[in-house]
Amino acid sequence: MEKRRLGRTGLMVSVLGYGAGAVGGLFTKGRPEDQERAAARAIEAGINYFDTAALYGDGESERNLGRVLKALRADVIVGSKVRLSAEHRADVAKAIAQGMDDTLKRMGRDHVDLFQLHNPLVAKDGGDRLAVDIALEQVAPALDKVRKAGKTRFIGLSGVGETTPLHRAIASKLFDTVQVVYNALNPSAGGAMPKGAPGQDYDRLLDKAKAADMGTIIIRALAGGALSGTAERHPLAMQMVDPIGSAPDFAADVARAKELQPLVREAGASSLAELAERFVISHPAVSTMLVGYSTLEQLEAAIAAVNKGPLPEAISKRIA
Repeated sequence: MEKRRLGRTGLMVSVLGYGAGAVGGLFTKGRPEDQERAAARAIEAGINYFDTAALYGDGESERNLGRVLKALRADVIVGSKVRLSAEHRADVAKAIAQGMDDTLKRMGRDHVDLFQLHNPLVAKDGGDRLAVDIALEQVAPALDKVRKAGKTRFIGLSGVGETTPLHRAIASKLFDTVQVVYNALNPSAGGAMPKGAPGQDYDRLLDKAKAADMGTIIIRALAGGALSGTAERHPLAMQMVDPIGSAPDFAADVARAKELQPLVREAGASSLAELAERFVISHPAVSTMLVGYSTLEQLEAAIAAVNKGPLPEAISKRIA
């Protein structure tokens, strides 16, 4: 599988990563033997970046991923995340340090390769939505402290929230990586916002990250599953998925996804999901793309899709 440089970290990551979140659900609600089978197959196929977070399944994803990677004796790159709640504002550094220690305890590890802020970044602080000033002035130094303690190698942030604060955080160069919302329904992180399209304009965030030499980790590559072209959900999957940066509701995302169906055959793709995944990896500023899985079959389909490579340039331009 193709490997790409994760920005200034220098790490070479597989273009397809393993998203162990709740949207796919295998690592939050699946059977242990299925989790191990999927991780083993992913590693066999060349996937070397696994992404989790304390939030996923209230720690279950971290516990399960840690157990599986230990059982497989896997030499892979692992990233996790910490999210600050309102009460953590009183002592951000303490909350970050505790979040790091809790993650390592759940995973049974002495470090993770990447530790990321999981809050949306905004101008005005409130609740789950974290003011960018706090992120730059308090979170970044606290993350750097746990890095210097040897508990993580690199630090990053989730690229959700308001566009201007996100751009400001990237320009600060305080973080090594950024998770980016980028998909065929909202390609604005990679180019101009399509005229009349719903959703947030991320204003070429991928180019900003590349200029700052940050690694980019694509999230919502399938728009929470909408780019499969159906609203049906696997029993393990999150049953209600709120859109991030796209249409006002999931049903509208599915309807828009279906409009791309005529391009599937033209692109030589086997499915709408393949079209969407190959669209994401076609952007040169993308380091790795996370896909969440409910089944081994979904994993196999994603592996097959990325191994076919980027879309023809003309098709990517039409989608965008």
